[in-house]
Amino acid sequence: MRLFLTIIFTLICGPVFAGDLTVSVRDSSGRPVRDAVVTVRPNAGVPAGPIRFSWPLRIVQQDVQFQPYVLIAPVGGTVSFPNLDRVRHHVYSFSRGNRFEIELFGRDVTRTHTFTTAGVAALGCNIHDQMLAYVRVVDTPYAGKTNAAGEVVIPGVPAGAARLVVWHPQLNVRGNEQASTVTIGAGAGRQAVTGDFSARAAVR
Repeated sequence: MRLFLTIIFTLICGPVFAGDLTVSVRDSSGRPVRDAVVTVRPNAGVPAGPIRFSWPLRIVQQDVQFQPYVLIAPVGGTVSFPNLDRVRHHVYSFSRGNRFEIELFGRDVTRTHTFTTAGVAALGCNIHDQMLAYVRVVDTPYAGKTNAAGEVVIPGVPAGAARLVVWHPQLNVRGNEQASTVTIGAGAGRQAVTGDFSARAAVR
């Protein structure tokens, strides 16, 4: 069934002119959409240096599934693929710009891959067709993934004009992403920044 995805976001700013951006992703029925990746790229640019996130860059193979279903990794980030199953796995991606292959490896063995191109890597297992996951490779530190409540908080977003992108593997538009130009407010207190746009989506 095709649904409509609505993005509503608010910014709580502090006196350092940066704040925590809260994004809520919901469908037309008001149900939360989980595993949506939200990125913000300020027009003024992003800080120099390597991008680091608080979550582990790891996709586990367990119960003949990839966990998590969606992982955010920075450009240049190395993702580990530990196999916790009793069977062997063969991880691959045919995605443009992020093609790679990790041939058969068994239980309690970990292999790694370094992602060098911003975009998406759709992962599969050459042995188990039901296994599917995604790595969203980003070039901004202002990124996060919605939880079961359809919400994500991106800390320390600077004030000013920015490009906000929402990506979901089942978002039924080109590139599975919807972009919007926003202006992040500055100053203390609470400010609302509304970006109201829709896209056809199938919600996992």
